[in-house]
Amino acid sequence: MLPSQNKIVDQCEKLQLQTAGIEKYLADVLPSKIPRVASTARTAREMIIQRLHFIRNVCDNEEQRLLEEIHAEEERAQQGILTQRAHWTESTMKLSGIRNYLVDMLTEMDDLNLIVSENKMEDRTEEAEGILEPQESEKLNFNINCCQSPLLNRLWALSVLCCTTACEHLTFDEKTMSPLLALSDNNSLNFIPKKAKDYPDGPERFDHWPNCLAVESFQKGIHMWKVNVEKCCAYKLGITYRSIARKGSANDARLGYNPVSWIFSRYDKDFSFSHDSQHHPVELLKSPKQVGILVDMDAEELIFFDPSTCVILYSHQTRFSAPVSPAFAVADESISLEK
Repeated sequence: MLPSQNKIVDQCEKLQLQTAGIEKYLADVLPSKIPRVASTARTAREMIIQRLHFIRNVCDNEEQRLLEEIHAEEERAQQGILTQRAHWTESTMKLSGIRNYLVDMLTEMDDLNLIVSENKMEDRTEEAEGILEPQESEKLNFNINCCQSPLLNRLWALSVLCCTTACEHLTFDEKTMSPLLALSDNNSLNFIPKKAKDYPDGPERFDHWPNCLAVESFQKGIHMWKVNVEKCCAYKLGITYRSIARKGSANDARLGYNPVSWIFSRYDKDFSFSHDSQHHPVELLKSPKQVGILVDMDAEELIFFDPSTCVILYSHQTRFSAPVSPAFAVADESISLEK
């Protein structure tokens, strides 16, 4: 047999083997996968249904508990108001009766009878003095803390963090940037040991602490942004009123050390939340590569979280009296805004 014929025979045998392999795959492998896929899909569906059913039950129970708490608190406050109304209505009637009595004495009695009735008049006067002025009481207000729920707060926060796909596109405000900071082309805020000399001074610029604000300010709604901090071992992130002082080394210009700033910070291996010189340590198992900041201006809540896991690092509730701006400080290497 010629070499060319041998080559053709070899090729035919290879094709036959290849065809046999495909036929076996069609006859045995693929059909066996159909029940496996069906079984795996059934297990996945059952898992989803079971977990969501569990979550619904937990949420339903928490909803019922919170609604009962709110109802009880509403009844308590309203009952207090009704009690106060009855008390002060009675007090008003007593005062009116005493006043009428004194007016009658003044208009109907002569001087002698007035002198004789002086003791009785003093008793009535002391009775009126015993009725104190109404005082504002927190007990008459609805206590909003009755509906605080760690479970609800975490579920809400996780829902927002997981469902919000677009973060705020922030811009560092170069007019506020400390001379200890420099802005690079990739939107990184870099710490420099020696002050730069080419920054023109202005009323908005921080001249001592290595701080910088964002251009943006928020007054209403939910806002979220992420900061890359992997390269930095000393930073501050958070929010502040734009009324924060800019000049000098005093606490009024130091992020987290005054009433107008709320700050999550890292110094080496220590993490903390600071506001008005009150510092709360934050225990973390590992240093996050990113820190997310979420502020709900309407619900008056501030949340710091790890975007890679949606784990809440720290949450804080407060009442905002003015628009807030994102705030940053860098004392090591650099941070950058997530694009």
